[in-house]
Amino acid sequence: MEIADQPPAWMFELLVTLESDPSRIVHDDDLKSRGLEPTAVRRAFKSLYGHTFQAHQRNVRMAKALSLLSAGDDVTTVAQQVGFDSASGFHDAFVRTFDTTPSRADELTCMLFRPVSTPIGTLTIAATTDGICLLAFGGPATAAADIARVSTSLSCPALPGNNTHLDELVAELHEYFAGELQQFTIPLLLGGTDFQKGVWAALQDIPFGQTCSYEQLARCVGRPTGQRAVGLANGANPIAVVIPCHRVVRKDGSIGGYGGGRWRKIHLLEHEQRTLRADGNVANLTEGQLRLAFA
Repeated sequence: MEIADQPPAWMFELLVTLESDPSRIVHDDDLKSRGLEPTAVRRAFKSLYGHTFQAHQRNVRMAKALSLLSAGDDVTTVAQQVGFDSASGFHDAFVRTFDTTPSRADELTCMLFRPVSTPIGTLTIAATTDGICLLAFGGPATAAADIARVSTSLSCPALPGNNTHLDELVAELHEYFAGELQQFTIPLLLGGTDFQKGVWAALQDIPFGQTCSYEQLARCVGRPTGQRAVGLANGANPIAVVIPCHRVVRKDGSIGGYGGGRWRKIHLLEHEQRTLRADGNVANLTEGQLRLAFA
């Protein structure tokens, strides 16, 4: 029952290396010294991120540069800190990445994304400095369309990287899957229409370990005949698990579909049931017998 799409441990170690020292350029000889075959590394990064390891290094450097410039560091110092030999070379790279000059960095917001391993496979998480804006299934290459959609919705570029919000989300996901957390507290940043945001807010009101039907959810948001619209908004939820769209089921209590795969929905619902049963709160419920939150 092992998850097949977990990135290897060495990849996460490389990501930590890049994030801790963006000025360092990791060459093939460096990979070989770690016991890694460069061709295999390139293939793995292409599979997970959709781009090469060299491109990934460049993007991480530019994301760090934007962070430093936004904090007030001068261009020459930042260029050196992220490994550029000249300010002009850094300027050109910055313009290619962000379509604006380093002097206007404080006007930019960047969406940083990274993979995280969980019991339901690899997830792609993303955040700006304002909060979490994406949690999608699969690695970044699989979630590329979701990354692009949220990036467009928030009008900000997306680059691989890490920030405090992502670290906090990883910690909360670990606690959630360990049965130690029932309510996420991480700040969220949502695009979308007012109607979608209303549906996503209602999803967060469904209690841990319980479910509601599309019909009940439609009534909750003031659209009693709008089950289809509610279903579409539910499916467009950009932050799975944290905004628990997996808790919405069919009127008869059966599981129904799920964008991340029906098996993940079942896993999440059963996990929450197990967590509550461990506290003596809920009996073992089977498909078709799931408790409805909005009675």
